Amino acid sequence: MFWVGGIPALLAFYIRFRVKESEAWQQHRAATVGSILRTARGHWRIFSYLVLLMTLMMFLSHGTQDLYPHFLKEMHGLAMATISYVAIAYNIAAVAGACAFGYLSERFGRRHTMLLALGLAMLSIPAWAFGGGLGTLVMGACLMQMGVQGAWGIIPAHLNELSPDAVRGLMPGLAYQLGILLAAPTNNIEYALRDHFGYAWALAGFEMVNILLLATVVWFGSEHKGKSFVG
Repeated sequence: MFWVGGIPALLAFYIRFRVKESEAWQQHRAATVGSILRTARGHWRIFSYLVLLMTLMMFLSHGTQDLYPHFLKEMHGLAMATISYVAIAYNIAAVAGACAFGYLSERFGRRHTMLLALGLAMLSIPAWAFGGGLGTLVMGACLMQMGVQGAWGIIPAHLNELSPDAVRGLMPGLAYQLGILLAAPTNNIEYALRDHFGYAWALAGFEMVNILLLATVVWFGSEHKGKSFVG
């Protein structure tokens, strides 16, 4: 698996030597690393917003995915084979959600479509966390991941559209990585909540609060859908 997985990485050499830089990059490239950092420092407000957005998005994805197989095993006594099929089902739903909401964002805007996806995730919580039967749990998990990855399907375009031209190669990736760093304790937080409120309420409560916070951040944020990257 290691060697097979490494084969696609060899495409990086082809891209490096054979694929031309985009016209947008050629127009807006900064001359030095120092100028890039100075430009980024001048846009600290939008950068801080993107870091906050990415942190809450990481809470959303990792908070609904990482512990869910263990939750199904511990709380519902499902066999590992059954859990694997459930995971396959909700990951297929996640891909469908990312494609569908990404497409819808081209028509209805980034923020409004993200809010729609977050609404779907919120509505799925009763079946996702408190479902009494396998069918209900599968339905809840599929709807949850459609909403979660539906919101994520919009993020790549949204981050690049919000980033200033001169630091578009730096700001989205750095905000993404800092979001991962800040959201690293997700599992620890949910485990701690489990000891006080039970497993189902730990997952559900954490995500209800997070979705509300994330929806607020998205609602009061800005967007630049359709922004041209070429001057």
